[in-house]
Amino acid sequence: MRSDKVKKGLERLPNRALLYGTGLHQSHINRPFIGIASSFTDLIPGHTNMRILERYIERGIENSNGTPFIFGVPGVCDGIAMGHSGMRNSLPSRELIADIIETVGCAHSLDGLILLTNCDKITPGMIMGALRINIPTIVVTAGPMLSGHYGQRRLSLVRDTFEVVGRARTGTISEDEKNAMEVEACPSCGSCQGMYTANTMACLTEAMGLSMPYCATAPAVTNNKTRVAYESGQRIVKLVKEQVLPRDIINKKSLENAMRVDMALGGSTNSVLHLMAIAHAAQVDINLKEFDVMSKDTPHICNLRPGGEYFMEDLHVVGGIPAVMQKLISKINDNPTVSGKKIKEIASKAYCFEHEVLRPVNKPYHKEGGIAVLYGNLAQDGCVVKQAAVSKEMMKFEGSAVVFDSEELAMKDILAGKIKKGSVIVIRYEGPAGGPGMREMLSPTSAIVGMGLHNDVALITDGRFSGGTRGPCIGHISPEAAAGGLIAYIENGDRITIDIPKRKLELKVSSEEIEKRRKSKKLNVMKVKDGYLARYARMVTSASSGAVFSTD
Repeated sequence: MRSDKVKKGLERLPNRALLYGTGLHQSHINRPFIGIASSFTDLIPGHTNMRILERYIERGIENSNGTPFIFGVPGVCDGIAMGHSGMRNSLPSRELIADIIETVGCAHSLDGLILLTNCDKITPGMIMGALRINIPTIVVTAGPMLSGHYGQRRLSLVRDTFEVVGRARTGTISEDEKNAMEVEACPSCGSCQGMYTANTMACLTEAMGLSMPYCATAPAVTNNKTRVAYESGQRIVKLVKEQVLPRDIINKKSLENAMRVDMALGGSTNSVLHLMAIAHAAQVDINLKEFDVMSKDTPHICNLRPGGEYFMEDLHVVGGIPAVMQKLISKINDNPTVSGKKIKEIASKAYCFEHEVLRPVNKPYHKEGGIAVLYGNLAQDGCVVKQAAVSKEMMKFEGSAVVFDSEELAMKDILAGKIKKGSVIVIRYEGPAGGPGMREMLSPTSAIVGMGLHNDVALITDGRFSGGTRGPCIGHISPEAAAGGLIAYIENGDRITIDIPKRKLELKVSSEEIEKRRKSKKLNVMKVKDGYLARYARMVTSASSGAVFSTD
């Protein structure tokens, strides 16, 4: 065992003394050492139930004669960090988390890992770290939140809080209803209720084979979730004995499965960043164009919020991710999983109840998958849009640019009612390096929807969007403004065309005028001068390659 180097032999007598100092019994020493990387925190509703799940994971490990050790991993709640400077820290935390997993796993020579995670970039960060050290690993995602209620109406975070801000500005919501949304939209612990980034990554982790079946969709407050935690604890000890490694599971085929399921679900555009980063850690080559190829070959069959009307708990009831893969069984690759079963066995044996939340492939919500990748002179290296959440009327759009050099400036004008129909809002210097940190733009996009402008106004940015974003919102524009991308040289009144079916994003300005602007305009770079974010800005690569750290 890897842990032998910290516990075997005469020269390790002091090491064993310290291990006994943690409270270990002598019988624990010769068992596999299993690290439980827990991102428990009181700060994130998706993580407050993790103390319970830690106990069940521990029970499973002990039951299978392993020795569990819990260690902490930080987490950022994107919803709480949203709309202010704190969001700059969200995506950069992914790299910190990966480093923590790698550091603790190597320093203590752990034999295996359980990654207890839930929200947004915490899940890919943990997976990236586990892939670097490549020791047996199982991911336990802590589960989605239950839907809220306002009378007979079901509530979710994004539609019933972020979008309410815009409604309140236009006076289309009563004070009583507004107050009810604030209190009732998040009625339990768990990740936000729709196919936003946290739940997207939980689903894709299961589709890749790193979680036990039904882990992704089992609600946080149910005994389904505690059973999955217990079974994961049992199973990790066996994976250690059999030396089933994460790089045996995460390969080109499993990443293709994740992309395929992502398109069928209508998942968050952040999945593009995170899957490329996971692939980088696994030393597998995937690129932005592959997502679009997969989208054109995968129907969108799952109708979850923000684009649809259903919730994660509904998807779980009809069969969860195994049911989704059963619908796609002719298109997915057969691959090993941490459960010991192969993907197609799990899919073929899944219970799958007929319901509008999950349609058959011959009756999809959209013929193409949830995400489209656009190119053009404004995005030579690509950009992404959640096309499943765009209305038919806005799949093609041309408008006049209204340019902002930060999210705050854009939000101020949106809420002041200064954005007119026919506008293309441009928010730049919010990319991985220019932000720094590539902030999510849920506040402005939700305000646009709440104010009823989502069929008259588009938004483009070198930043990114929450999985809860809907409407014609195009992000990850690469190259970003801080790197000299064309988005840096857009001026108010410029005409911009968006053609999602043809995958085009174009600035209608002559090449001569663009060259003139490039020579005369100074770039606005390095907003943060010191600390981790300054280092991040210097080291991070483009969104088109996953916004990972450069090793050059």
